[in-house]
Amino acid sequence: MLSARMHLQVISSGSKGNCALVRAGEVRALVDAGLSGPELEARLERAGLPPPSTDRKTLHHVWVTHGHLDHARSAGKVARSHRALLHCAESLMGNAAIRRCRNLSTLKVGGTQELDGLVVRNVAIPHDAHPTVAFRIEHEGRVAAILTDMGRPDDGVARALADAHLLVLEFNHDLGMLERGPYPAMLKKRVSGDGGHLSNEQSAQMLRKLAGANLHTLVLAHLSETNNRPELAREVAERTLAELGLAARVRVVIASQDAIGENLAV
Repeated sequence: MLSARMHLQVISSGSKGNCALVRAGEVRALVDAGLSGPELEARLERAGLPPPSTDRKTLHHVWVTHGHLDHARSAGKVARSHRALLHCAESLMGNAAIRRCRNLSTLKVGGTQELDGLVVRNVAIPHDAHPTVAFRIEHEGRVAAILTDMGRPDDGVARALADAHLLVLEFNHDLGMLERGPYPAMLKKRVSGDGGHLSNEQSAQMLRKLAGANLHTLVLAHLSETNNRPELAREVAERTLAELGLAARVRVVIASQDAIGENLAV
């Protein structure tokens, strides 16, 4: 049995699909649902989430960060099958992955929701799918922040996501690998631009702004399979934590594209 303390488990992380499962007391929620429906359901079952049921609600909420398929692909389907409330920006409600879900809640960009014992704040971030948001989720004083798909570091975003105990932070690419890699020039420009993704060094800049006294777990997320390597991202993250004097007490975990992560206490 899980304690009432909030837990976060990365179900998938990367360009082929993103999803994180949040458990807070009796409440279960997803942030993004970017895998196919069958694959997502299979992974959620492996993570211990009960299958959809007509007798009880097995999933209560689905929050969507933005409309790219690797984040929204099965959001409407999983919300509908589990009878969960799907939260997304109004502009996404016509998205093919979302519009078939009737149980929709308009997410006010830059707003805060208080529901089922959760305080969920979202903040707009620079990315080439407008709007894209990051989330700060609080339950009984414990805070998790999820920040991926961000084109450049931003002080205001860091302030809005402050005081996390557990931080999921994008470490998308190594700039040298991207520049030398096989992507065409336009895609390289897109990935490294202000509407793209954070490089390892840009992620380190955000980590310096986000890491506070409460932080105990850092999850490196959305690593590119082509333009990054886990050991490179980990080296940058651990070096940054050492510079901040936090290396001894902050655990670094790397999220996987192909397997569910461990269930992390927030």
